Amino acid sequence: MVQLNVGDIVRLRKPHPCGSLEWKIMRTGMDFRIQCLGCQHQAWISRVKLERNIKEILQSAEENEKGV
Repeated sequence: MVQLNVGDIVRLRKPHPCGSLEWKIMRTGMDFRIQCLGCQHQAWISRVKLERNIKEILQSAEENEKGV
């Protein structure tokens, strides 16, 4: 299981229709709410599907808090 937290920014394998590959995690649990960083669209996705589609974690929530 991949460790994901609210505020993490991830790159997915397939692009959103707006062309962006980057998403911000807004809520965690059995299902995740993610927000497209290109057009601000929000979507619900299951944990299993999200973990399978993540290409890489670009920025973790801890890095965002520290200002790195």
